[in-house]
Amino acid sequence: MSEPRYAFEDLAVGSEWPLGSKKVEASEIIDFASQFDPQPFHLDEAAGKASILGGLAASGWHTVSMFMRMMCDAYLLDSTSQGAPGIDYARWRAPVLAGDTLTGKTTVIESRVSKSKPSLGFVVLRHEIFNQDGVLVCDLQNTGMFSLREPAA
Repeated sequence: MSEPRYAFEDLAVGSEWPLGSKKVEASEIIDFASQFDPQPFHLDEAAGKASILGGLAASGWHTVSMFMRMMCDAYLLDSTSQGAPGIDYARWRAPVLAGDTLTGKTTVIESRVSKSKPSLGFVVLRHEIFNQDGVLVCDLQNTGMFSLREPAA
């Protein structure tokens, strides 16, 4: 197995990482909602249209799950990621509807090397997800933990 492309050193404050795109299908909205968030506007087009969401809408948790996949594909799976201690916030700004295409970006807000584990760095990441019209549908912030490529001796 080759060395990961991205390590702590590559996540400089201010750098941005584009995420790929994800087409949101009605069937996956219904499948996710059936298992995890069975509210009517996530399960039925007519119920979605009758709601303030305006159509069959993905659960916010589904939106975050799709974002996670986009982030994994964009850079996380080719990095020294050691997970995350949690998220600071997740905000659902606009509905994600069946047929939408999501894109996004990750921006590095802060980074520091761990004092107790000098081979590990903490990186504060802000994530923004947009629909095909450029509308911000979700934003999140979390701290990720990444191994250093070359820890200090």
